[in-house]
Amino acid sequence: MSDDGGGHHHDEPDHDDTRGDVHDTHDDHGHHGHDADSVAIGVVTVSSSRSLDDDPSGEYLVSAFEEAGHEVAVHELVPDEYDSVQGTVDRLARRKDTDAVVTTGGTGVTPDDVTPEAVKGLFAKTLPGFGELFRRLSYEEIGTRTIGSRAIAGVVSATPVFCLPGSENAVRLGADEVILPEIGHLVGLAGRGVEDEEETGADEEAEAADPKNEDAE
Repeated sequence: MSDDGGGHHHDEPDHDDTRGDVHDTHDDHGHHGHDADSVAIGVVTVSSSRSLDDDPSGEYLVSAFEEAGHEVAVHELVPDEYDSVQGTVDRLARRKDTDAVVTTGGTGVTPDDVTPEAVKGLFAKTLPGFGELFRRLSYEEIGTRTIGSRAIAGVVSATPVFCLPGSENAVRLGADEVILPEIGHLVGLAGRGVEDEEETGADEEAEAADPKNEDAE
């Protein structure tokens, strides 16, 4: 991993009181009605040089989500290889016990930094605001070096996926300031209607298999 990331800070910017007026023009209750209080996260460390026993960035993600009341369903480490990264993210995004996936590592500009390329091909939707906000916050800490970070996010199989740099400072920034405040909301939106469709499909299958329906014909 050779990513440059931002430092960690908790200074709260001044908020314009008129900001809430924008949200008041919509059905805010309905918009947030699907928010998940607790989500299950899949953490993926992308590195050819580290191990799970020496993974401060991955360990921070695990502790940060658990301390926030979420569950870490799985924590895996994969090498900086296109197929390994893509296959792992795709597999975790499709797991029924995983609501979101967060990767760390492989978002820089060295030849072996392939996480964005591997993951972008899986996106059904992109979340460009994630990378934009991360780099803006990172700029406050490391200045123009933030242009070397290619942090991205999107939705894979109705599962939000976030790709962070490998440095622990960048992971702290991305998790604490961007992902954690929005994860429940994004999981709720990305999965909206999916459970209803699955239940409807299961009901239809059960009805078709019910011998009473054959007797009634």
